[in-house]
Amino acid sequence: MRFLCAKFALMASLGLAACAPMIPASPAHLVLSQPSTATNRIQFQFEVPIKLDTGYTRTLRDKSIWSRIGQVPQGDVYHPVGTIFTIEGRQVHEAYLVVKDRQLVGFYLPGEEHYSPLSTAVPLTFGEVE
Repeated sequence: MRFLCAKFALMASLGLAACAPMIPASPAHLVLSQPSTATNRIQFQFEVPIKLDTGYTRTLRDKSIWSRIGQVPQGDVYHPVGTIFTIEGRQVHEAYLVVKDRQLVGFYLPGEEHYSPLSTAVPLTFGEVE
């Protein structure tokens, strides 16, 4: 009986993991910024909840600082300073923000060198950090 319960629990966990959708992504070429470019860092003024297309949510913390490292065709790419940011679907991926016209339009996945779009852009309020 004990073995049967353990087997059922394992099968249920695997079944739930199989239901999680994959993060949509396509190859993206990151063009790195020159260190001398103006406004390399931003800081969020408010907490920003993000609903991912996979159904999961993430939060950009207020007062968090992000550094612009370059561009993909979809916008400017920012990585978090002093921490790691991830997004989740069937797998967990390290993610950088892709911002265009003060809106979060998607994520750059550095491990895969891919871009993952959001179906709805998220307006952002941030200031520049010197």
